[in-house]
Amino acid sequence: MSIQDQINNLISSQPEAKQADMQVLHERILKTLPGCRLWFDNGVNEEGKVVTNPTIGYGFQVLKYKDGKTKDFFQIGMCANTTGISVYILGIADKKYLADTYGKEIGKASVTGYCIKFKALKDINIDVLTAAIRYGAEAQN
Repeated sequence: MSIQDQINNLISSQPEAKQADMQVLHERILKTLPGCRLWFDNGVNEEGKVVTNPTIGYGFQVLKYKDGKTKDFFQIGMCANTTGISVYILGIADKKYLADTYGKEIGKASVTGYCIKFKALKDINIDVLTAAIRYGAEAQN
């Protein structure tokens, strides 16, 4: 199954309201990061154990581990969670940057060092979320 098919299946498997929000956000991210590499992480590790929710990934970065190993990975991730949607903005060195820069203006969302979690798009300012996504992608490049 292609990555696009996996993404479509994930989005269409959500309850109607979350499905609509994820589709809008998916399209917004694609417009914000034109030509970005698409990923699909099913949330299962090498041993077949579920370790995270299935995640749609955007962009490209090389993760570097302390032991010297590297792994190709996405920069921006979006997934459904039990209470809403999470957007992961990975690779920002300053773990206070997202909360300090976007936390007050984004609306009803939890903002950590790399994750913006919200119940529904109507609860947040999507332009502020888009600015955070754009910053995360540019910070890597």
